[in-house]
Amino acid sequence: MVPYPVDVTEDAALVAAADDFTARFGAPELVIANAGISTGTGSEYIEDMAKLRQLLAVNVVGMAASLAAFAPAMRRAGRGTLACIASVAGFRGLAGNGAYSASKAAARVWTESLRAELYGSGVSVVCICPGYVDTPLTRVNRFHMPFLLSADEAAPRIARAIAARRRLAVIPWQMALVSLVLRPMPGWLFDRFASRAPRKPRN
Repeated sequence: MVPYPVDVTEDAALVAAADDFTARFGAPELVIANAGISTGTGSEYIEDMAKLRQLLAVNVVGMAASLAAFAPAMRRAGRGTLACIASVAGFRGLAGNGAYSASKAAARVWTESLRAELYGSGVSVVCICPGYVDTPLTRVNRFHMPFLLSADEAAPRIARAIAARRRLAVIPWQMALVSLVLRPMPGWLFDRFASRAPRKPRN
């Protein structure tokens, strides 16, 4: 294992790491963009726009740059998988979690565009949308988290979905069913439901 400590918001650092890696080892078989942050936000508070900018910088631009840094070498090699870790929170806007939901929705849509651009190149693009996973990001939540997985439970499921090159995978399957209900839900009904849901605390 060769570590490359970089800040995903620094494009030049990502490119330098990617160039060094490919020079030493060739194009990678797999790149997983997993860097992400989360914090409770209130969309009505102007002071929370700084949090929005930070989440978009890491969760969207940082993710996209992480994959873009390796994509050209993988296209030239005609193989490999680019994987983005998004979230089920990106399917609908959640009260108290607007910045995170928006960032994960953008991440999911970005990978759709990337997949279309790389179509026929031999490079697969995978988007993983986990539900609740027990990590420091979720331990601040003061509400019940349905279908909560430990990191050790979530990791092999995510690995299997990536290995299968699934375009979009929601993990666990119970959350996939929830997303199937929420995504087509009429706006008036979702607004009523979401307004009563527990919220991540604003830091």
